[in-house]
Amino acid sequence: MNEAINPQLLPRPARDRSRQAAPQVFDYLREQIVTLVLPPGATLPRAALQDLFGVSSTPVRDALMRLEEEGLVEVFPQHATKVSPIDLSQARRTQFLRRAIEQEAVRLLCARPDRQTALAALEAVIARQSALLAAGDLEAFDVADRDFHATLCDQVEAGEVWALVRRSSGHIDRLRRLNLPLAGKAPQIIRDHAAIVAGIAAGDPAAAQQAVRDHLFRSLASADGMRMDRPHYFRD
Repeated sequence: MNEAINPQLLPRPARDRSRQAAPQVFDYLREQIVTLVLPPGATLPRAALQDLFGVSSTPVRDALMRLEEEGLVEVFPQHATKVSPIDLSQARRTQFLRRAIEQEAVRLLCARPDRQTALAALEAVIARQSALLAAGDLEAFDVADRDFHATLCDQVEAGEVWALVRRSSGHIDRLRRLNLPLAGKAPQIIRDHAAIVAGIAAGDPAAAQQAVRDHLFRSLASADGMRMDRPHYFRD
């Protein structure tokens, strides 16, 4: 795929004048890439991005540099900037990291006698996911899915660790987003999250950790089939 974006086809971002422009450009473009609105191979003309955001070249350049650091874009000097393919090796590394962190998070929660607040926060996310699935809003469902895992880390005061994980999660998040429309995928995510919460509620670290492993395993389980359907979306 080699398609330059048309700013008229992207949702126009809301600018917060109290914040610097470059982080807002970065956050917006990262979300569009992770949700596949900007798919692998899409070309990002800098002039078009400047028009879209109403900014000078510097914030766009800085945002693209950060995206390049995360491996989400490839910059070809004097030629073009393109959304990178989904890197399956990076996705596997991120899965390993997330599995280690989230298994430790549920172990800590299982050992906590006052875990009701954490359980309520996690159950609230699951309830939101259920409502969004019923409404057919997969985009918001995907955001809530990521919120569940962020909440899990927040409840053990590991929010900063989650922020580090987020910087390496773009490839696996794109793979998850590609999987999401598959029949039965979204209900399975809700069941998996409920199993994690049930293990924590029972104070059973083995059950909670197994639920985490099962859930995260599914993110890569269908990678081969996805690659056969869209070979240009992937690389090892």
